[in-house]
Amino acid sequence: MQPDRYIIKSRIIDLTSRDLPGALRELLAVTLTREKKLNPEAVLKLVLEQETIMATCLGNGVAMPHARLPMSRPYLMAVGRTSTGLEYNGVKDYNNVRFVFLLLAADEQPNYLNMLASLARQFGEKELIEHMVRAPTLLEFQERVLQGFRRQSVRPERKLRQFNRRMLTEAEKLANAAKCAAMLLFTDTFTSGLDAVEVLPKIRTIVVSRSPAKRYQEGKSPPTTIEVRSLSKQRLSQMRSAILIGLSSGIFKLTDKICCVGGIAASNLLDCLVVVDISKEFQGAITREHNLLPPGVKIEVFERVLGIATDLSIEGREGKPVGALFVVGDTDKVNQMIKPLVLNPFYGYKEEDRNILNPFMDETLKEFSVIDGCFIIRGNGVVESAGSLIHAPSEYYKDMPSGLGSRHAAAAAISLATDCTSIAVSASTGQVSLFRRGAMVSLMETPLAERRISRT
Repeated sequence: MQPDRYIIKSRIIDLTSRDLPGALRELLAVTLTREKKLNPEAVLKLVLEQETIMATCLGNGVAMPHARLPMSRPYLMAVGRTSTGLEYNGVKDYNNVRFVFLLLAADEQPNYLNMLASLARQFGEKELIEHMVRAPTLLEFQERVLQGFRRQSVRPERKLRQFNRRMLTEAEKLANAAKCAAMLLFTDTFTSGLDAVEVLPKIRTIVVSRSPAKRYQEGKSPPTTIEVRSLSKQRLSQMRSAILIGLSSGIFKLTDKICCVGGIAASNLLDCLVVVDISKEFQGAITREHNLLPPGVKIEVFERVLGIATDLSIEGREGKPVGALFVVGDTDKVNQMIKPLVLNPFYGYKEEDRNILNPFMDETLKEFSVIDGCFIIRGNGVVESAGSLIHAPSEYYKDMPSGLGSRHAAAAAISLATDCTSIAVSASTGQVSLFRRGAMVSLMETPLAERRISRT
């Protein structure tokens, strides 16, 4: 996906309206100039209807209203800046909005939710939004928005660049000595992403980032990119998540060793080097067939569930720790082994509106995580139910790993009884655990004390 193909400078404006409908009218006025068949007021009504179903405030002062339309172009985008916030139906979240991003997609676009999720990740960074909103003039604001689309920023200073080059050189030597199959490079370490890496190592290099790498080196193919949500501040948790996604998509093999190089996000400094033996790191969860994910489960769905689970682990809900359980894949068989604890809050909604790939579903799932029971999620991302109690046959609870509570025992049992993957979040410790065929992989271990600190 290359969203920068669909934005032009004339559709980046300063808003004068103080309410959401007025702001949307201004954005539609610069967006629908070539779509004469579309009635702006009809489009406005459709966008506002979508807003009533699910508010599109992403946090950090960003709102991303969107809609599907019968139009000739695949996507239309417009961006507006407001210094005072917006009013809409008395919802306080709109008062904090400073950046309005309008996305219109053609009805037949199959990757609409992927585009929406990609934009939400790319423009969900607080520092980036503040940098754009603080632009002193409209022209400067337009330039900063375009830079944001291209993931451009200030390059690291000279001394840092020299140190990073030395780190990559030594990492390549270590990777070759350890007979690593590839190097995993975390480019969110740099404010300008992959552009900060002047020369990629000669060893096969896979880029890990929250957005796809857009740089093409002269005479070379673009590097393979693993897109992952910012999961945890812990380095090993980030590495495990990236490697799991790489395994699921066929980038890595179970027998591979991987050299991982990264640093603190936006620090512009590589300061961590780890060699991971995949077969030892994920022993038990992956068999000889290498099918970590159940058939039909999309990689992006798996990544999204991991991200939400980790957010709950670190943040809890309203300052309190919460536990959660997500069951992904083999939905027909899973549904035969559950019963509802409450009325299903997702019943009756369109599949597109209850798809976990929709970035505005994050807060909805986090809100419903306080309900006892688990989330049942199809492989394509559609959430079937929440508040479901697992009733796997008793034989699948035998030989469970010691020390598991009822939530983790249920996660292990359902992963044995069906061809699914389950992810559990512990309310007491914050640990995020993945279960496949009854085997457990700890993706994140957050002591309760650290969780309390992170919320203060």
